[in-house]
Amino acid sequence: MSINLTPNSIAAINGGDLNLKPLVQVLDIKQIGTSQERYRLLISDSVSTHHAMLATQLNDRVKTGRVKKGSVVQLIDYMCSDVQNRRIVVVLNMETIVLDCDIIGNPKLGDMTAQKTVSNLNSAQPGRSVYDNRGNIQSFRPAFNAQNPGSNNMQGLQTNPLLQSQGMQGSRPMLMVPNGSNGVLRSATGKNNNNTQTYAPTVQPAYQPPPSYRNQGPIMKNEAPARVIPISALNPYQGRWAIKARVTAKGDLRRYNNAKGDGKVFSFDLLDSDGGEIRATCFNAVVDRFYDVIEVGRVYLISKGGLKPAQKNFNHLKNEWEIFLEAASTVDLCPEEDGGSIPQQQFDFKPISEIESAENNSILDIIGIVISVKPSVPILRKNGMETQRRTVGMKDSSGRSVELTLWGDFCNKEGQNLQELVDSEMFPVLAVKAGKVSDFTGKSVGTISSTQLFINPDIPEAHVLSDWFARIGQNSAAVSISRDVVPSGSKNEIRKTVSQIKEEGLGRSDKPDWVTVKATITYFKLDSFCYPACPLMIGDRQCNKKATRSGTRWVCDRCSQEFDECDYRYLLQFQIQDHTGLAWVTAFQESGEEIMGYPAKEVYQLKHEAQDEARLSDVFRSRVFYPYLFRLKIKEEMYADETKVKITVVRADKIDYSSETRHMLDTISRFRRY
Repeated sequence: MSINLTPNSIAAINGGDLNLKPLVQVLDIKQIGTSQERYRLLISDSVSTHHAMLATQLNDRVKTGRVKKGSVVQLIDYMCSDVQNRRIVVVLNMETIVLDCDIIGNPKLGDMTAQKTVSNLNSAQPGRSVYDNRGNIQSFRPAFNAQNPGSNNMQGLQTNPLLQSQGMQGSRPMLMVPNGSNGVLRSATGKNNNNTQTYAPTVQPAYQPPPSYRNQGPIMKNEAPARVIPISALNPYQGRWAIKARVTAKGDLRRYNNAKGDGKVFSFDLLDSDGGEIRATCFNAVVDRFYDVIEVGRVYLISKGGLKPAQKNFNHLKNEWEIFLEAASTVDLCPEEDGGSIPQQQFDFKPISEIESAENNSILDIIGIVISVKPSVPILRKNGMETQRRTVGMKDSSGRSVELTLWGDFCNKEGQNLQELVDSEMFPVLAVKAGKVSDFTGKSVGTISSTQLFINPDIPEAHVLSDWFARIGQNSAAVSISRDVVPSGSKNEIRKTVSQIKEEGLGRSDKPDWVTVKATITYFKLDSFCYPACPLMIGDRQCNKKATRSGTRWVCDRCSQEFDECDYRYLLQFQIQDHTGLAWVTAFQESGEEIMGYPAKEVYQLKHEAQDEARLSDVFRSRVFYPYLFRLKIKEEMYADETKVKITVVRADKIDYSSETRHMLDTISRFRRY
């Protein structure tokens, strides 16, 4: 099959023609870079060759063999940029026309060959001969204007002694033009000049600018508008680019101090119509220009920024690059696009059940039904600043529930709204964009500065979840993955009686045993039911280590800092009993609050400040002889050189009689089979 490549396409591309869509042949493919996988192609138009970089979104074409050495491809979308005095062609989109093909034409390998040839020709002086590497005389000619042949300059042919001696026949000049595609020159009389076989640059048509640049007067270099490209096509090899995207999140203005002095910074996330996301960051003077301009939800045309590798410790977006806006950067509002094709937000929801296996500090999106909201409490950070914390319980159709920790302003805005909805028994759908996974006392999700919360969002996932909750979810039990995570396995949901804990030697192995026991609280130890805890924050979590009194202040041995007030956390010790026996168990803060129904600090003040023993006794007495479904962690531990089996309450759920009835019926049906 005969394939004709687009003639002179390499020169046209280098000249700036971005609308040619040429057919070229891939002569070579080379993978470059170690930290980032990229491919460099050597493309040919049958005469000239040039190197081209393949955009990362096209890497799969090479990996799957859809583009290989010898393939004939059509360049659909591409751009040129100058990097370190070299012209780089970046291929953004292409189609494979012929997968396997022999080398077409006689391409000159490498750009240096053509440059050297042009340099030699341009250095020739009248009356001097130019020789090739075989010692043959080379003729040269002036530029040939393909658009207007009549305007070609013939004076150079008539006044050049070299051409007069070899290219004139009588009074008619012998014009040297290409003979086919092999580069051999022939005379205009039709006779080949065998004595002087010459090679000249290929005749090039005059470059025609794209229609949008015509009839606009002279345009200085790099003053033409940058072409809008998808976010996924951005890479550092582009000299000029523009993207049109919607701001989906805007970070707070932060100030910092380092060896270079004081500074300020803020970032915002962008989303385009193709689903590409990228973060843009501004520093110092650039902050003053754009901080008040950027609004969440608006669409902007952004250009003239630098691209650097994204810092994945702080950037959760699925893009290897990050935009750094500079003094020359432009950010223009596109009000006509506010309700256009660019979505308001993009989610990648993970079921709550998958959070159990998620890595600590990973960033993800979740959606669920809010089933509980705890009051907001003040927390003292390690730097001495006070913030707010609020815990929200969420469940989804995966049969799991998780605790979402709200920090700072989230507690008073969205947190208060959620509190009012749940108190009114209107359990809303909550979508969390960019929540941070924590494995402290089980798996939980917390808010960070870039987190966004959407209450009852108008998206398909929210409608499906709301329908599930109305039909099934409201009356179905969910296993919490927060606090101590119960590992999956054969003992995860196995019911045991109190006597079986001892009879079966649970907790004696290397790993803890996890069992569920239906039992009743029969007795509390009241001499020590809580402890003073450090309220300082370590990262995004509270220290919670025991604090000791130092004069009029408190001190934490772990943080080595003092503070005026401490927090109080439950450390309950009580006895549980069923029809087979009794056992002593320990419950810490979260499970203690579930059982008591009061914060530990209130109960502490009731005993030590109000000294209301009657009221204190009433609080604990109201929790006795009340049945619970206890999730227990049983593990052998060493105390004062003595080995004891410790039973810890991971969760204490009130009896759901509907679920408990189904469990009993299932148990009866299994006995019938025996």
